[in-house]
Amino acid sequence: MRWNLLVRKTHSWGAIAAALPVLVILASGILLQLKKQLPWVQPAEYAGTGNAPAISLDQILRAAATVPSAQVRGWDDVRRVDLRPGKGVAKVWTRNGWEVQVDVGTARVLHAAYRRSDLIESIHDGSWFHEHAKLWLFLPAGLTLLVLWLTGMYLFALPIWVRRRRPRRGGN
Repeated sequence: MRWNLLVRKTHSWGAIAAALPVLVILASGILLQLKKQLPWVQPAEYAGTGNAPAISLDQILRAAATVPSAQVRGWDDVRRVDLRPGKGVAKVWTRNGWEVQVDVGTARVLHAAYRRSDLIESIHDGSWFHEHAKLWLFLPAGLTLLVLWLTGMYLFALPIWVRRRRPRRGGN
């Protein structure tokens, strides 16, 4: 089989094989790129008072527990706490996907909303579908995308390269 034909067939069949996973990766990647601009993906960050925590972790937990949707009854319901002293806020990320922002100066809840960025990230890397999908489907799709890029660049550059090597006809 000629090299050019092999490259074309690899490019064509690779595109078909990787189409669906690459579409999922692209769509979720676009949402993740815009997560700071789209409050639907990730809640906007609110600023609290002060620039150093003046409250305890227990007070942060009690403040988060005041938001019914967050379903916080204890530390087992909290996935993590992201402390931003420069902004005066602690973000409490709950196990059910909610984010509760607590003012670290007053223990007042500044904002509470559902946080979709973690879900979108797990869709993006394939782990949401199945624990093995990340390595056995999405990694090969990413590698196939790399091969598509390489073969596409070759197919793009080949006619240019051939034209430049061709002797020029005509006058002097």
